Amino acid sequence: MLSDSPTRATLWVIVSSATLTVMAGAILGPVVPQIQTGVGVSESLAGLIITTHAAFIVLTSPVAGILVDRFGPRRPFIGGLLLYAVGGGTGLVIDDFIPLLVSRAVLGVGVAFVYTGITVLIYDLYEGQQMNRALGLRSGANSVGGAVWPLVGGGLGTVSWQLPFGVYLIALPLGLAAIATIPPTTRETGVPTTQNESSSDNSHTGSNGLAAIASGFQRQPALLLIYLLYFGTNAFLYAIVVYYPQLLETVGVTSSLWIGLYLTVNGIAGGVSGTLYDRLKSRVDARFLVLVAFILWTIAFGTAASVNSPIGLVIPVALFGFGVGLVFPSAFIWIEALAPKQLQGQFSSYLAMAGYIGQFVSPILFGVFVSPFGIRGVFIAAALFASVGMATLSLAVLTSLRRSSVKDQS
Repeated sequence: MLSDSPTRATLWVIVSSATLTVMAGAILGPVVPQIQTGVGVSESLAGLIITTHAAFIVLTSPVAGILVDRFGPRRPFIGGLLLYAVGGGTGLVIDDFIPLLVSRAVLGVGVAFVYTGITVLIYDLYEGQQMNRALGLRSGANSVGGAVWPLVGGGLGTVSWQLPFGVYLIALPLGLAAIATIPPTTRETGVPTTQNESSSDNSHTGSNGLAAIASGFQRQPALLLIYLLYFGTNAFLYAIVVYYPQLLETVGVTSSLWIGLYLTVNGIAGGVSGTLYDRLKSRVDARFLVLVAFILWTIAFGTAASVNSPIGLVIPVALFGFGVGLVFPSAFIWIEALAPKQLQGQFSSYLAMAGYIGQFVSPILFGVFVSPFGIRGVFIAAALFASVGMATLSLAVLTSLRRSSVKDQS
């Protein structure tokens, strides 16, 4: 149940906005060939229209984190929605390559502020089971958005290559809804929004320097492992996005519609597990949930590497998606628990950077296995990486259980 300060509408504005971070690139994926023809550029340059925003997310996320820590998440979040609408929506009227590329850069800046703003809004407005629920719904919204937005973009692209850009304008009414429904948080007012916060926790005096960031990592080196986990999860995700269509071609699935449906299964599975996350988290520790995800991924990638039927290849994307819905909210929960409260914006922004870098390098990281081993080599390698993660987490969980047992006995 939500706290008294934020309303149900507050949560749904936040969750709805979470889908925008996925939509930024996903909605244009199906219309790249039409964009190439409409703008009159090569295939590689048309690809830049899809990827430029991601580069600017990585570059500007630390700035977004600093401003969120200094001014609170509400205003940067709302400003990010405005930039998102302007940067994305101007594609409706732009048909020249360079101006379109500039608009994509503006979109990336907007996404960086929306992404980090959402994270810290959830940290500030919710606690305990309520926060678990909000983070799970956020993860579920991302997964479902990844499944739905490409279908929307592909459908609109049949009318005009520019029409999908109009969907970005949905950020404007969401911004107005955010102004109306999202209350000021501790970082803006200095008044605690939850019983376990105090205004002293949010003092910004000297908190934004590199020394403070380095001190945070020194006190909590596990933060680096969380960024590695988020990087790896996104790398796995884009191994599916980039290489699964090629794998499906080996079993006779070549229709873009059918390929899209396989990827939709991945998104729906992530949406289901994200929605259930708070209930699962109330029963077991997040480490167990992440361990379950790695077990599912090991099975998923192993199955993808060995199955030769179209029906059998539905299983890997479903298992992988379910694991994603367990890992993403767990990573955010750990950042909230380990990062200094007055620096949560900055430490959250690094999570966004790790994720988008993982997406960017994924085709390169897994592509090296295609030449010597064929397309199934990608999924053999992914299964091996996932099994290493599974073994490492199993050891960590067993060690934790032994310590708890010794402590109970003493």
